[in-house]
Amino acid sequence: MERNHIIGILLIIAVLFLWNQFFFAPEMEKQQQLKRVQDSIAQTVLESTPSPEPAPRFDTAHASGTPDSLALPSPPQQEEQFAELDNGRLHLRFSNKGGQIRGATLLGFYKSFGHAEGGKLDKEVRLLEDPRNRFAYLVQQNGRVVRTDELYFDMVREDDRSLRFTADLGGGARFIQTYALREDDYTLDYSIKTEGQQGSEPVVLHWENHLDKIERNHEYEKYNSTIYFKEADKDPDYCSCRSDDRVDQANRSLRWVSHSHQFFNSSLIAEKGFQGLANETILLPETDGSLKKLVSELSIPANELASTGFRMQWYLGPNEYKRLDAFGVDLQYIIPYGWSIFGTVNRYIVRPLFSALAGMVSSYGVVILLMTLIVKLLVFPLGYKMLHSQAKMTALKPEIEKLKLKFKDDQQKQQVETMKLYNEFGVNPLGGCFPLLLQMPVWIALYRFFPATIEFRQQSFLWAADLTSYDEFLHLPFSLPLFGSSLSLFAFLWMVSTLVFTYYSSKSMDFSANPAMKYMQFLMPVIFWFMFNKTAAGLTAYMFFSNLLNIAQTLIGKYYLFDQDKIRVELERNKSKPRKKGGFRDRLETMMQEQQRQQQEKIKKTRK
Repeated sequence: MERNHIIGILLIIAVLFLWNQFFFAPEMEKQQQLKRVQDSIAQTVLESTPSPEPAPRFDTAHASGTPDSLALPSPPQQEEQFAELDNGRLHLRFSNKGGQIRGATLLGFYKSFGHAEGGKLDKEVRLLEDPRNRFAYLVQQNGRVVRTDELYFDMVREDDRSLRFTADLGGGARFIQTYALREDDYTLDYSIKTEGQQGSEPVVLHWENHLDKIERNHEYEKYNSTIYFKEADKDPDYCSCRSDDRVDQANRSLRWVSHSHQFFNSSLIAEKGFQGLANETILLPETDGSLKKLVSELSIPANELASTGFRMQWYLGPNEYKRLDAFGVDLQYIIPYGWSIFGTVNRYIVRPLFSALAGMVSSYGVVILLMTLIVKLLVFPLGYKMLHSQAKMTALKPEIEKLKLKFKDDQQKQQVETMKLYNEFGVNPLGGCFPLLLQMPVWIALYRFFPATIEFRQQSFLWAADLTSYDEFLHLPFSLPLFGSSLSLFAFLWMVSTLVFTYYSSKSMDFSANPAMKYMQFLMPVIFWFMFNKTAAGLTAYMFFSNLLNIAQTLIGKYYLFDQDKIRVELERNKSKPRKKGGFRDRLETMMQEQQRQQQEKIKKTRK
């Protein structure tokens, strides 16, 4: 089997693995049914309306089967009022209807979606603002279900950064919510409490959130936005990003739930943990103004509400690694750096390296260039082995050409004799493949790192306006599937440099056994160009810089590191050394000899 054939197979395997890793989230097991209280949630949600107008009052008496005589009389119509809290980073808008947050503005962060190329960014990022959103506690009171989003709360400002909301549940019971915005932070201390509530049924929180389109490449944003959650004593998990998904979690304790965009999130963290019910993601059509709808259903024990209250924290802010890590509850795992070894490489190797460089250099484009150089230096021992193997293959090329002429009519025999030649001179035909394979975890990790790191967001470099989105160097008057209607110059330069590098490297390769591979190696960069045209400019810039260093490394290896005369002397020395039997080359040679024998038997049978 030719070296380039092996490389082709490895590339195909790598592409399939990459596709599976990044485009299909793991499916979750589903339980048979939820608690009885969850059934009441489904019924009330069906009766709510997606209209921007206030939701119609839920008929709690009929929903619970309570006679009309026990239903509370409808209170007089009240006016919705608003209050605001601001700490210079986060501006919050509250409504007395439901005592809930009606909008969170992240000061200093701006939307890219719908923004003209080169124009001024003027629309700030806002979370929890869609009028279709629902944030309601379902409280059992006197055999009835009371929804807090239909109640008008008494609103009291306790100081410049805290609000208290109190509502009458009927029968002398009250529901109290308290918000306290921290100074110079995106965190909001939040607690709920009941007074005079009768019954021990848990209170259920129904949180329905329509995610706004924030990023320029909102298709990529859609597939990197979902619900993350953390069960007690388990690693964080998430709902599917690319399809509708529902994860039933009855009787499971949840530490936190996060409704996450690509770069921002709205997270609710419980001091003692929620009792999970379900989390659900629903994709919305392209014509909808939102990315997708996220729904979380959580249960809170009634005894905690009645005694000390239930304490939580809101985090409404950017996906900044250090901020999320500071909570100490693994909230930083909502940043989609990848799982398994790839996420580990990003969090504990690439991320610290980036932070160190960003602290010394102001240009993030220069940071990417320096990261490329450092990564190349770190993997240089592997690259050196690959170049050394290529140099030995080049030195043996005249001998291989002789074998091609000698066995030009018998491809199978030609391959067997070529393997014997490799064995004779101690050359491993896969010597250039294994170093390449060992570097793949770093490459795949970087593929996830650039589009997920908020520090690169809206940072410009050369012609790229945003290193986390594609660089639109030229807008096309038409749109192509996968490619889009824009030409990314970094992606184009990567393709051209790859073709140049491939052409130069393939001069020493033998394609006689598989001529199709000669053309496939030039076709693959073009195919990947279509795939990378709409990826983050930071990634394609890294790939282009990496190619330039590959070309430089190869030229240095050819003209300065590996002298062909010395390589031939090394090969002759290897030829004279006693060689151990049973190695990989021997097994490969034996396999090819067996293939040749079977081929000859088939020919004999055909002639008979």
